[in-house]
Amino acid sequence: MIELPFTIQTDSERETEAVGKAFGIFLLERGETDAFLAMYGDLGAGKTAFVRGLAEALTPGAAVCSPTYTVVNEYAGEGRRLCHFDMYRIGSEEDLYSIGFYDYEDCVMAVEWAEKIPFALPERYYTLTLTKAGEKKRLLSLREAEA
Repeated sequence: MIELPFTIQTDSERETEAVGKAFGIFLLERGETDAFLAMYGDLGAGKTAFVRGLAEALTPGAAVCSPTYTVVNEYAGEGRRLCHFDMYRIGSEEDLYSIGFYDYEDCVMAVEWAEKIPFALPERYYTLTLTKAGEKKRLLSLREAEA
């Protein structure tokens, strides 16, 4: 089990996925089926790879892809849901209302480009910062946060 705060360097996409899976197991062990994960990192930093691993733990068998054009992808399995958001094109709270963001509940929410919606972060949440440390290397920092 991982302990927070947590920082690790991964050397491949598969290792980034493995850290995502470990975080998913962490959530399951804590009984958190409605956690919020705010993700920060440049394009290609590994946010979607992390979510693939998270889905492996929470919704096994889900075919995870980036929600860049759909804004949200939902994955379900074993009585759990994972809602994967991409906020890159979101510019206001009105945009969040128009996509139904505030209607999502009873799911783990993994939010890419969370810096675009600081006004919508819940009282308690997790943050994941991914930094490129080389062509395939990534530095992942995961912690609990409060608004």
